[in-house]
Amino acid sequence: MSEPFLIGDSMTGGYGKGPDILHDCTIAVDKGEIAVIVGPNGAGKSTGMKAVFGMLDVRSGAVRLDGEDITKLSPQARVRKGMGFVPQTHNIFTAMTVEENLEMGGFIRTDDIRETIEQVYELFPILREKRNQPAGELSGGQRQQVAVGRALMTKPTVLMLDEPTAGVSPIVMDELFDRIIEVARTGISILMVEQNARQALEIADKGYVLVQGRNAHTGSGKELLADPEVRQSFLGG
Repeated sequence: MSEPFLIGDSMTGGYGKGPDILHDCTIAVDKGEIAVIVGPNGAGKSTGMKAVFGMLDVRSGAVRLDGEDITKLSPQARVRKGMGFVPQTHNIFTAMTVEENLEMGGFIRTDDIRETIEQVYELFPILREKRNQPAGELSGGQRQQVAVGRALMTKPTVLMLDEPTAGVSPIVMDELFDRIIEVARTGISILMVEQNARQALEIADKGYVLVQGRNAHTGSGKELLADPEVRQSFLGG
């Protein structure tokens, strides 16, 4: 079987000289797939994704993108390799307009970014309406659309989202998930950490339940939703 497009393979590691937070943890996503990381608070979900993005010392194991070992690369170098990352907070420039935020997202590009901005507006029509408005004046859901749009400006092959629906209403959450599905349909791989586990697994091709930095359960979204143990322990029955 061929290896997934992106894989954090048997990762053990932590921050700086601190203790290991991840223990032999594997997270992978294929081309155009949505992979979701869920689990209880403090399970190492965001840490696992940050390890894949190079924000954590991976002391054993490896991270490979399209067959290339990128374990030693900085996050900036990984962006140039095609990885986009949207942190949970501080993910937009509030004083800049929506359009200026998108332009900032294209900072590594040397070609014309107008076409990509147009694609972002097609994906998120509300941003076109508000393109001249300071991003700090937008609602929580709209800010998240700006953050995702900005990450898409680098034309990533992998988009990583850290709790994209944190603090938004259920209606906005559904809308964001719909947009995420649309992004995946363009062939971009999505790796996402999500507190709303049940809803996230419903759209996931692949799911990872982490507990204390270890893989507790792995399967398709449907398999995990149907697993009595997963439902009992992590999805409220």
